[in-house]
Amino acid sequence: MATPKFIANSTNFHQELKQRVNKYFADVKKPSTGNIKLFLKAIFFCLAYIGLYVHLVYFTPITWVALIECVLLGCFTAAIGFNVMHDGGHGSFSQNKGINRLAAVSVNFLGASSIMWNMKHNIIHHTYTNIDGIDDDIEIKPYLRMCSTQKLYKMHRFQHYYVWFLYTLLHLIWIFLTDYQKYFKKRIGSVPIKKLTVKEHFAFWGAKVGYAIIFMVLPIIKLGFVEWMVGFLIASMVTGFVISIVFQLAHTVEHTEFPMPEITTNKIENEWAIHQVQTTANFATKNKLISWLVGGLNFQIEHHLFPKISHVHYPAISKIIRQTCIDFGITYMEYPKMRHAIASHASYLRRMGRPD
Repeated sequence: MATPKFIANSTNFHQELKQRVNKYFADVKKPSTGNIKLFLKAIFFCLAYIGLYVHLVYFTPITWVALIECVLLGCFTAAIGFNVMHDGGHGSFSQNKGINRLAAVSVNFLGASSIMWNMKHNIIHHTYTNIDGIDDDIEIKPYLRMCSTQKLYKMHRFQHYYVWFLYTLLHLIWIFLTDYQKYFKKRIGSVPIKKLTVKEHFAFWGAKVGYAIIFMVLPIIKLGFVEWMVGFLIASMVTGFVISIVFQLAHTVEHTEFPMPEITTNKIENEWAIHQVQTTANFATKNKLISWLVGGLNFQIEHHLFPKISHVHYPAISKIIRQTCIDFGITYMEYPKMRHAIASHASYLRRMGRPD
């Protein structure tokens, strides 16, 4: 499937958005990148992550404490992904490009490939959000039916029950399967990826080998295979579950759209900025703890419209974006509580599990 095109801006919605948001940063005289609070949060998460790893592997506590620490390690893995890697990958963590690159490659220490993540997330997902056949985030076939254009199987009738277990497998599948599929097939879903340079080939394999040494070889030597496997599975399954929940609540809920290109022209009948609002939803934006933990990814509309702005500014610019949507008659979707978004996601999957 060829990547579709968006129609030229039929309104000045995107232009007006950019003008209003740019004016906000000019008025407050702040850079749009991260601030000292973000840097301190990043240091805290990274030190906690390293500390938990060292304590588990080299100063292994009694079983019940070790199990709790494995759960925490999974949570901190997700937290680094949300708060450090994600902003760094979009170039919004810092004004310094070198620091952004360092933040972006932190995903390599979490088991994934920063190269594949950039292509999958920054390029494909952020451009072609919720477009079946293009957006890899909704390609979980045949196990889940994420939109009405995907084939319906009998097992999908129960997908809103078993989906929660599948989400625990995301991190394991990501680090041991899908990165390699993308690398060897040279495509992400139906979209070919750019030819990797020699440096990028070395970076891909260096990250994978380094992760295997740190999180597989050394723990097995120090702890034994069974102990490592139990701890590794707990941490990875917690990571997968947390990451899946946060990302799925942003796009696969009851009121988000899944537009397809017009057959003859291969065009999406909307301009890009409006498409982003219609395919995205926010949740629990008034909950400061959730916002802090998930790196502002509950402000997903703001993130999709302005991915190069750090998440620390989302609460402020969300007021501007919401008002602009109202002014242009565009629905701004938001669930007041996280539990409301989870219920909507389950309800949506239940509906997708039945004939249209």
